[in-house]
Amino acid sequence: MLIQFYKNFLNIEKITIPITGLPHSLNQVKIIQLSDFHYDGISLSTSLLMKAIQLSNAEKPDLILLTGDYITNSTNSVNKLASQLNLLTSKKGVYAVLGNHDTLHENEKKFITQAFSHVDIKVLCNEIAYPLGEYLPIVGLADYWSQEFNPEAVMQKLSPSQPRLVLSHNPDTASILKKWRVDLQLSGHTHGGQIIIPGFGPCLMLFQKIHKRIPRKLQRYFPLAKYSLSIVKNWKWGLGLHSIGKNKLYVNRGLGTYSPGRFFCSPELTIITLINSID
Repeated sequence: MLIQFYKNFLNIEKITIPITGLPHSLNQVKIIQLSDFHYDGISLSTSLLMKAIQLSNAEKPDLILLTGDYITNSTNSVNKLASQLNLLTSKKGVYAVLGNHDTLHENEKKFITQAFSHVDIKVLCNEIAYPLGEYLPIVGLADYWSQEFNPEAVMQKLSPSQPRLVLSHNPDTASILKKWRVDLQLSGHTHGGQIIIPGFGPCLMLFQKIHKRIPRKLQRYFPLAKYSLSIVKNWKWGLGLHSIGKNKLYVNRGLGTYSPGRFFCSPELTIITLINSID
């Protein structure tokens, strides 16, 4: 089965992001992003999780950011996941936002938030935090599909001249966030499409393009095309770094895996270095 491909192979992606107005004290600051754990012993093995933690710690990051979907359907493994994530080390701590699977029910949101709080992982829900100091706030948004998603209430608290990082699980939110300054949005959710066609990209992006060309009466005969749209509307932003107007978006491929598995789309740990831009 495809589920075996990349099951225990973890890829490290390194990106450098120039930020206008970044203070000298934060030049070369190093951030680790991890996303989409779906930790249940099948979607993400403990061995792969521990490998991600060990590699993260070896980088000695200034800050670690987690971008959602810690569970799939059950919170049974959340305390175990939290105890493992407690092994993460960084100079300025670990901050997180929740994903759509984490907020299907209010009790799940509370359970995950409390479990993470017990190991000093701060979950942000339409909140601003300043682990790197007052000159580079971290904005953590509620999940796009939740009733709490309200970026305007948070973003209007910041001056347009204020650099900021934004954590938002679903990359589709980048189209909404274009009205504000976003020096870097960190997202997950897509798993990179899990199956990538070399030279083309995520196969779900191909299905999405097919869907647009199918007459409406025939679309029900192409369920995968419809399924691709149910995940994200913008598969062109399905993985990697993108410019959305003046804003930047990075989409992490995640650690967890759904059936049928991954093909040319390995789980990912992202190392982000911020540098000052004079533009």
